[in-house]
Amino acid sequence: MEENLFESRTDLTNLHNAIMQMRVEIGKVIVGQDEMVKLILAAILSDGHVLIEGVPGVAKTLTARLVAKCIALDFSRIQFTPDLMPSDVLGTSVFNPKEGNFQFKHGPIFSNIVLIDEINRAPAKTQAALFEVMEEKQVTVDGYSHIMKKPFMVLATQNPIEQEGTYRLPEAQLDRFLFKIVVPYPSEDQELQILSRFHHQVAEDFTSGITQVLNSTQIGELRKQVRITVIDEKLLQFIAKIITSTRSDKSIYLGGSPRASLAVMVASKAIAAIQGRDFVTPEDIIEAVYPVLRHRIILTPEKEMEGATTDDVIAQIIHSMEIPR
Repeated sequence: MEENLFESRTDLTNLHNAIMQMRVEIGKVIVGQDEMVKLILAAILSDGHVLIEGVPGVAKTLTARLVAKCIALDFSRIQFTPDLMPSDVLGTSVFNPKEGNFQFKHGPIFSNIVLIDEINRAPAKTQAALFEVMEEKQVTVDGYSHIMKKPFMVLATQNPIEQEGTYRLPEAQLDRFLFKIVVPYPSEDQELQILSRFHHQVAEDFTSGITQVLNSTQIGELRKQVRITVIDEKLLQFIAKIITSTRSDKSIYLGGSPRASLAVMVASKAIAAIQGRDFVTPEDIIEAVYPVLRHRIILTPEKEMEGATTDDVIAQIIHSMEIPR
């Protein structure tokens, strides 16, 4: 009821309709996983990268493919392996005998949406090659910088269970991701829907029925609308209080950085816009805090031994605060 008291200052009809249409298109193939889909779309509007964690077979890779198919953008997929070198991702300079010089051959990272499967399988050298491109949207090779096409987004997946042959992502790398999405198993009803849907699937390629909804120009326009979403000063104080609390909480060894504060603000604007509002509410902030912080804070060993998770500690911090109204 409170939301209806505000008259919308920015027309978000096109944005809301486009996002709803994308969710419908993805829903033609994916059963459930509404939170994952919503957060990926919020990340696109926020110009952020996403880390998706879940056991094999819960549609992490498929969802990323569907998102790319809904948008008229270039898409590439990189399977990270222990023997993958940075040049295999970024590209390398190749000698051209006709012209007598070296020419840069683009690697698979040069795309609009890049899916990195099992990002924790590559060694530290290859993981570090992503630092510049994720933060600066450019690649520097042999002293020359190569700018990425806009929009540019990395969707990375990792398996939380299997640790053999994997390399844990360092904190600085994790901080480059706007969200960490934890994908659960489907419920029994959803499992039945999956079986029924694929049993009656006629086409071999189940992504063939997906319709493109947006293009790169439209994405740029939607991002401008998200950036001007109104957020009250009290809500900025609320974000700052949450993040600074993570730095003094006895259960947390490493708290959130100023980048985390900015991420919560930008993400809450995108979540509000997806709901068709041009202003942020406390509920938008609380919804954004969990995926923004769960990979940025580190619990103390004592807290981890108790079986607590980062989401548990984040919930305690939020519940201890007065929600601004």
